[in-house]
Amino acid sequence: MTTLIVNIKELLQIRETPISKVSGAEMAALPTIKNAFLLIKDDLISDFGTMNNLPKIEVDKTIDASGKMVLPSWCDSHTHIVYAGNREQEFVDRINGLTYEEIANRGGGILNSAKKLNETSEDEIYNQSKERLEEIMQLGTGAVEIKSGYGLTVEGELKMLRVIKQLAQNYPITIKATFLGAHAFPTAFKDNKKGYIDLIINEMLPEIAKNKLADFIDVFCETGYFSVEETEQIMQAGIQFGLKPKIHVNQFNSIGGIQAGIKYNALSVDHLEIMKPDDIEALKETVTMPVALPSCSYFLSIPYTPAREMISAGLPLALATDFNPGTTPSGNMNFVVATACIKMKMTPEEAINAATINGAYAMGISQTHGSITKGKKANLIITKPIHSYYQLPYAFGSNLIDSVILDGILLD
Repeated sequence: MTTLIVNIKELLQIRETPISKVSGAEMAALPTIKNAFLLIKDDLISDFGTMNNLPKIEVDKTIDASGKMVLPSWCDSHTHIVYAGNREQEFVDRINGLTYEEIANRGGGILNSAKKLNETSEDEIYNQSKERLEEIMQLGTGAVEIKSGYGLTVEGELKMLRVIKQLAQNYPITIKATFLGAHAFPTAFKDNKKGYIDLIINEMLPEIAKNKLADFIDVFCETGYFSVEETEQIMQAGIQFGLKPKIHVNQFNSIGGIQAGIKYNALSVDHLEIMKPDDIEALKETVTMPVALPSCSYFLSIPYTPAREMISAGLPLALATDFNPGTTPSGNMNFVVATACIKMKMTPEEAINAATINGAYAMGISQTHGSITKGKKANLIITKPIHSYYQLPYAFGSNLIDSVILDGILLD
């Protein structure tokens, strides 16, 4: 199957030479070609260039993109979209003045979602989750990381990871799975934290590894959740079972989680709403990608990741949604890109880089996703006719996506 897209007003994020990420001042550059074509063979990008250099070839399908932009699909490296039910009541509770911590202390938050998940059948969790997955695909996401963490029991965590695996098998979107058993301490282990960590290490991890249910391991390293020492213990165990760390850090407090992640070569450290100068300094010259979740800051009215300070310090930065039932009930990467520009003062070029090539890096897939490069996956967004790509974050409330291509196939 060959598909040719012609008359593209501007082809964004072209990388003739493959790169894994962009950092610091490099993030301000977004290579493009105007009046372009792009050729897809099967599920891969085969060729691209200016219309003046369009080769004479026979194809199965031609798409006229006159007036439209084409860019690689969004790479959302941090989500929790497999869950049961919702937490709408907590949304109202926050409006009425309760804090995230107060809601958690009275059995809400993560423990609320865990209770619902363990009461819901695997088939029903799959049916609820696939609707959310289909929605983000239509919104332009072509690769997504999905975490467990609402089971907090051996069977609950395995159930979530099996659902993630089933979604990956049934949909053309690229899915990476993360084991987040260390999301919170379940009520049964409130006074026996060591017992729950032993359960994660001695019972959950062996089953996950045996059934090849996860790519990464995550820990919520935060005051009132998992300490730095506990986080390191769990990361070490995950590494021994072949899982690379990606960890929640610095959402409400800076307690040393970033440094712990770096110590164990974490692929990413995510949230970063509270950043001290030594946190930024520690991330320099490391393999760890900082990931910001601006729609979480928007929804909770907490600080935004200090993108300008981090980019000025030479760091890379990725953007993700944090799609989850409690603190970010949205998987719209277009809103994330816009919010990063509006609230974090990222330029459109920086935000698009953060949501494509750097997002791919934060999922370990930058060799195959995140840019317009020959041989990479043909996962693409075709916009509606727009004046410039600045309109994508500028018109933050409008759906400017005309169509989405995943694995070389146009979505219905």
